[in-house]
Amino acid sequence: MENIKSIIRYLPVVLRSSSLFWPPLVVEALKALSAGPQLSNVDSGELLFLAISDLRNSLSLASDPLAFSTPNGFSLFFDDLMSRAEAAKWFGDVVPELAKLLLRLPSLLESHYVNAQQGSALRFLEAQEAGIVLLSQELVGALLACSLLCLFPVAIRGAKHLPTINFDQLFASLYDSYDEKQENKIKCIVHYFERISSNMPGGNISFQRKVLPLQQSSFAISYPTLGLWNNSTVSLCPFQVYSSGLIEDQTKEALEVDFANKYLGGGVLHRGCLQEEIRFMINPELILGMLFLPAMAKNEAIEIVGAERFSNYTGYASSFRFSGDYVDKRDVDIIGRCKTRIIAIDAKSNPGYRQYKVEYMMREINKAFCGFIDQCYFQDVRPQNCTSEDVYMMNETASTSSGDIKIHTIDRLIKDLERKGNQCMGQHDNIGIATGNWGCGAFGGDPELKAIIQWLAASQALRPFISYYTFGIEELQSLDQVTQWITSQKWSVGDLWSMLIEYSAQRLKGETNVGFCSWLLPWLHVHDPMEMY
Repeated sequence: MENIKSIIRYLPVVLRSSSLFWPPLVVEALKALSAGPQLSNVDSGELLFLAISDLRNSLSLASDPLAFSTPNGFSLFFDDLMSRAEAAKWFGDVVPELAKLLLRLPSLLESHYVNAQQGSALRFLEAQEAGIVLLSQELVGALLACSLLCLFPVAIRGAKHLPTINFDQLFASLYDSYDEKQENKIKCIVHYFERISSNMPGGNISFQRKVLPLQQSSFAISYPTLGLWNNSTVSLCPFQVYSSGLIEDQTKEALEVDFANKYLGGGVLHRGCLQEEIRFMINPELILGMLFLPAMAKNEAIEIVGAERFSNYTGYASSFRFSGDYVDKRDVDIIGRCKTRIIAIDAKSNPGYRQYKVEYMMREINKAFCGFIDQCYFQDVRPQNCTSEDVYMMNETASTSSGDIKIHTIDRLIKDLERKGNQCMGQHDNIGIATGNWGCGAFGGDPELKAIIQWLAASQALRPFISYYTFGIEELQSLDQVTQWITSQKWSVGDLWSMLIEYSAQRLKGETNVGFCSWLLPWLHVHDPMEMY
């Protein structure tokens, strides 16, 4: 139970004499809710919020105020927007099952801490602390039920740079400024709780904070220097362009990129409804990482494996709509994780012309590299296209700091978890990258620049391929032809990086204002060959 000391202040349960429990008044209230509306009288959104208020008072959370319009939001959704048949099922079946789940939370947590492999228990993962947390889907469901009922203490979270975790803003903003996308975000969450209340999944989910040490080291892959990118002889991996389709629908073994905010989840529990927020709505178990993972620094990324998808959807941003149940049929690995691997990396927002400066490009490529690298695989395997010089450049000095040792230990732990019964989950060298216009759109990045940066990072991380979803944007119409041409030239990472540096220098000097693809291969964009002369 030692690990719980770092996170108990952020949980609603009480720790005393190595035991976890709910205060007696909370137990009484949850038992009433578990008996159904006949006993609890909770059969509307208005009365559900009154029950939530009683629970919060019993947990001494009155000084932790919720968003002002939260009660109105609960009433609006469950009493006005939800059909009477759906409401009857919600209050008659789902709420009682969630109350029963919450009654089990103390024992679920205790069992988790007793059985967790060393180094994988639920705890607060500090900034710059490489680590992994492995949780059962049942425990994740119970903790997310605490979010729904707004039971987490939040006043202390800001000092630790933690994102929102209770659902009060989600409901309050529905009332304050109604729009359909917000209603449909809540529909996804409600559907998740409906699913787990009728059939609790039995798998596991891992949440990993990945850190590239800023000081060079021979013990772990460190934060890359400019010299590494300039001189890398690593071959470029295959680049596959898809003008249609969605990252979450890809069927290969791949890390799926979450175009993240530095605060995991971004505006998912507020009004946000872009790529990251949508992913967190259709795979709601991702939200649990927001409980214990503070904001990411430039040398950090967050990898989540095993979050199940529960909802279908259509649209994007204001047109987002919940479109029914989704049954996730992805395979499960040896430790019970659904083979959905999501990597959260945050790009710089609204960089303007600064994005063509070397220091900005270095920040973005190193951020992507941090997310894409598998430290354990890189240490264990010397691929044919990675020379001794490349490995040396990754590890310029021979320090062995405690942070480096921790990173190495975490990667070993992952392998140990995956080798239950001496069975290996599968080959790491077949897991590619599935991504798209990271840091573009609302973030204002140059799509061509970001595509090439991600290709370089995936290649240097020794990933076998990158699947790139352009979402049909005009700026990337020639991306497939350009990447095929580059591949035919057998350029290395260093070769392509040098071309990107040259292009960016010209952009900054005003010597060109065309995109990288047009700059590199101008003949692709000339309808009349004579225009070139």
